[in-house]
Amino acid sequence: MIAEWNRDLRYRPYNEWPASQVAGLRRQVQASPWRLHYHIQPTTGLLNDPNGFSFFNGRWQLFYQAFPFGPVHGLKSWVRMSSTDLIHWENDGEAVIPDTPYDAQGAYSGSALPLADQLFLMYTGNVRNGSWQRHAYQVGAWMDQTGRVEKLAKPLIQAPPAGFTDEFRDPQLTLADDGRFRVLLGGQTRAKQGMPLIYEGETLSDLHFRGTLRTGIEGRSGYMIECPNLVTVDGHPTFIFCPQGMAQSVAAYDNIFPNMVITAAGVDWETLTLQAPRTPANLDEGFDVYASQAFTAPDGRTLLSSWIGLPDVTAPDSRDGWANCLSLVKELHYRDGQLYQYPVAETKRLRGEARPLHIASGTDSFIGTGDHYELALHADADTPLTLTIAGVRVTLDTTTGQVLVDRSRAGVPFATDWGTTRRFTLPAHQPVTLNAFVDTSVMELYFNNGQKVCTVRFFPQTPTDTLQLNTAAPEAVHATLYPLTALDINN
Repeated sequence: MIAEWNRDLRYRPYNEWPASQVAGLRRQVQASPWRLHYHIQPTTGLLNDPNGFSFFNGRWQLFYQAFPFGPVHGLKSWVRMSSTDLIHWENDGEAVIPDTPYDAQGAYSGSALPLADQLFLMYTGNVRNGSWQRHAYQVGAWMDQTGRVEKLAKPLIQAPPAGFTDEFRDPQLTLADDGRFRVLLGGQTRAKQGMPLIYEGETLSDLHFRGTLRTGIEGRSGYMIECPNLVTVDGHPTFIFCPQGMAQSVAAYDNIFPNMVITAAGVDWETLTLQAPRTPANLDEGFDVYASQAFTAPDGRTLLSSWIGLPDVTAPDSRDGWANCLSLVKELHYRDGQLYQYPVAETKRLRGEARPLHIASGTDSFIGTGDHYELALHADADTPLTLTIAGVRVTLDTTTGQVLVDRSRAGVPFATDWGTTRRFTLPAHQPVTLNAFVDTSVMELYFNNGQKVCTVRFFPQTPTDTLQLNTAAPEAVHATLYPLTALDINN
């Protein structure tokens, strides 16, 4: 594996890489003890943002940004995954390669929209000049029913509007109620303020700048907004975004950059304003979620995929020639004034035979769990308990509603500058449910059917197939373990 990645290596054209580079990485990746069983992961190299999440030609389509030649951020392409059920994913290969003057230094994030018998892809083409100054083009491509992709000859949007820098990316393309095309983009003003921008047009070739979307945090959203999504969840406009440099006084967060959500009562499209927006909240209370992408499916569900990884954070899996993964696909709902998210119902198809865990004493260890399973747990009100999986400790007090997740003893440490614990609150004096989806080196924790979500990467130094439960009231805690089918996606 390449020990030191310079700019020339990171941005070497794909056709100049020898086949031996990927072949060598494959061997290294196959030996990794941290490979996953039912999450989307890269075959080799780096995976980051989910892109183009859509339903087309009778299949779910989900692309992700990739750099296949090493576990680093380099010249990005899009890899296409497709599925009939949102859990069994097939790798359909590289769909968008950076090979034109308008995406020469990378096919960055974007979206997809089915139009007649084709899928339209819109994404940011990253281009650097001789002085390595960025120019961001918003470009388009058509994908037909065979998976063939043909790029447009010219960009849809040549440059950011006046007053904005070339930190201008991640288009979400949708159809407005009146049939016009609408594009939501992340941007940055020349005064270094992050702003979401709106473009509209009768056709894809005449998109024009309408203005900035007013979300209630104008001037307080940091120096950049990435990966903006605006979807409707149970009748409520829901703005999902990644602010960079946002002050903790606006909304508290622990990660280097947060993934946040603002729910609202409505949208005034004349003034481009979210009506009665709520305070921004963390989309995920854990350590590792960013760049989530949502869309409304033909069956009416609003679905979400998240990148389990963060900008400027290197995890131990990179030692083995690969990096990062995607979350389970989540369905969104709006309840009790907030966003809920939970793995789609199809995920239950992965369950094997239920194994009830009989808690007989204050501390019980359960051996033979394997390393990929779902733990379904219920704790009565006013019951303290601690759950430990592969060194990740989850302390839950249903009297106060306080939750503490600690990964300080979960194998190989990483990203410690951003802390090894996360704290959040559930309703006090109420029973709590927890569904923990564990997969070798990642776990997704869903409290109260998605009222709170906490995602954790962890890297055990030795294989583990044991979990521990500690409680002073064993009669008040009920747990069932379900082994989950190993899909070995991209293995």
